[in-house]
Amino acid sequence: MYAENERLVSAKAGETLLLLGNEAIARAAIEAGVDLAATYPGTPSSEIGLVLDDVAKDAGLQFQYAVNEKVAMEVGASAAIGGLKSLVFMKHVGMNVAADVLMTLAYTGVRGGMVVVTADDPGCHSSQNEQDNRIFAKFANLPLLEPATAQECLDLTKFAFELSAFLELPVVVRTTTRVSHSRGPVTVGDRVPPKGTAHFDREPNRFVMLPANAREGHKRVLQKMRLAEGISESTPFNRIEDLGKKGDIGIIASGPAYLYLMEFADDLVGKVFKLGLTNPVPRSKLTNFLRGAKRVLVLEELEPYLEDQIRALANEFDIRVDVYGKAQSLVPRTGELDPDLVAEALVRLDMLDPKAVQRLRDTKLPKVPVRPPVLCPGCGHRGVAYAARQASRRQDVLFPVDIGCYSLVEYPPTATGDILLCMGSSIGTAAGLAATTDKKILAFIGDSTFYHAGIPALIHAVHQGLTMTVCIMDNGTTAMTGHQPHPGIASKDHPAVDMEGLVKACGVHSVETYDAYDVKALTKAFRHALDREGVSVIIARHECRLLELRDLKAKGEAPVLYEVIPEKCTKCGFCIDAFACPALVRLEDEGVMIDLALCNGCGVCADVCPPKAIVRSKEASA
Repeated sequence: MYAENERLVSAKAGETLLLLGNEAIARAAIEAGVDLAATYPGTPSSEIGLVLDDVAKDAGLQFQYAVNEKVAMEVGASAAIGGLKSLVFMKHVGMNVAADVLMTLAYTGVRGGMVVVTADDPGCHSSQNEQDNRIFAKFANLPLLEPATAQECLDLTKFAFELSAFLELPVVVRTTTRVSHSRGPVTVGDRVPPKGTAHFDREPNRFVMLPANAREGHKRVLQKMRLAEGISESTPFNRIEDLGKKGDIGIIASGPAYLYLMEFADDLVGKVFKLGLTNPVPRSKLTNFLRGAKRVLVLEELEPYLEDQIRALANEFDIRVDVYGKAQSLVPRTGELDPDLVAEALVRLDMLDPKAVQRLRDTKLPKVPVRPPVLCPGCGHRGVAYAARQASRRQDVLFPVDIGCYSLVEYPPTATGDILLCMGSSIGTAAGLAATTDKKILAFIGDSTFYHAGIPALIHAVHQGLTMTVCIMDNGTTAMTGHQPHPGIASKDHPAVDMEGLVKACGVHSVETYDAYDVKALTKAFRHALDREGVSVIIARHECRLLELRDLKAKGEAPVLYEVIPEKCTKCGFCIDAFACPALVRLEDEGVMIDLALCNGCGVCADVCPPKAIVRSKEASA
């Protein structure tokens, strides 16, 4: 167990730790006595799993990396139906995968306690969309909590387990990237020991969702949510804060928007309604708040989830109050909020003196230079994309790509990404393109993503008799989210699911495996596969270079590095223009050097260099 995670188990009640929001959620699970936690890794939720996986044995809980979010939700649901406490967590788009389970689980409910954490990503820091998953909670008729700080990540998650046990419903906790990854002081509480073993009492009228039972389940969840509304009215997580200066101004805020607002607390007048339990909202408490104000500003990230409900309350009870927010474009509906955006809305409504904003701006640090995303030096995905581009130079090829590090092959110079939608979609969109265009198709998908969602689409392509090529980029890990395991990786406790055997079992007859660093063999393989009828699968396999380097360091060894021989370099620039490893640097005289501080020693650049001017560096590798 890592020392930094050991404190999350050993800390005694009353101790204060400096934690990420995600670490605080992990500690909340430990304090609540969670029996089972399950996830498919995804930023910004990843650290919850990294911690719980590490401390599971010492904390007395089971932890599972599931093949996808739907399976994680099913595993967690069955544990909670069996009377245990379960935690299921994922990034926001993972909720789309798990929703099939969640929507019906609201009807059945649970017997123990179940918390579902969705880590939303306003601003798309590491995601293909910025959907607002508060809508899921309302859609499913499930309670929703929104922590704003690391301390609230602990407190609200623990409260979520209590609320779940009382209502016998799953409870959704919605964080955002800033809440998940911001660090703050957290005072921890007492731990409750896990139960350990579930006891499943048969109750088919409740848990077998045939239509007759489902109709009763729908009525049951609505009754429970009426109970939840009473809790929403009384919980201290929904509170009114008097700013100390009387006025007819009201501000309603949730999540990190509340923290941005409080940057200006000393300069504001009126009252603030801070919401932590946001489904159901405290209708009575909010109605009284609206009656005491002439103007109300609603601050929340992404959708007008609260704003629409507050405006509806004002209309329902004929309250003469002006509600401002996203409807007037005072608060953006896209991206993250920050103190500047909140201040701008306040100033435009004459709720804040512009001088207060200037004071904040005068203390701000300069912006960090923008760094475009790139594949790591030595990443096997770069060589695979280069080989695919070389193989298709004289052919009209479309490149569906998928979710993972390798999605960056879309950027020049490899430029081998034409369409990307969601996990596993590269094979599905490839099937659609193969069926409807006269183009040749080469789809990229990662190993973890293939197990997650690529298999059904591959079966579909075979069954439809389509002609297309799929490249599975197997780097032996779930790299993008922190090197978590997947079903293709064997460990002491988990046997590996053979990738080649699985692909063949899907009906694919042409399955070839190559080293991802062998660009010559891959180029030839791609060229032949693109001319072949039917579905072809090429597995490009090489362990993530970062893991290889870690293992070398553990052995006290150094990687073999490379250098450019100036006398051989023709200054053609091909290595940079066509391959573009970050360790390759163009000099003022148009020559090239290798930055040995960045070089990870993959050696692919030596194969790519036309005049063979790149060789192993004896001095650097000594």
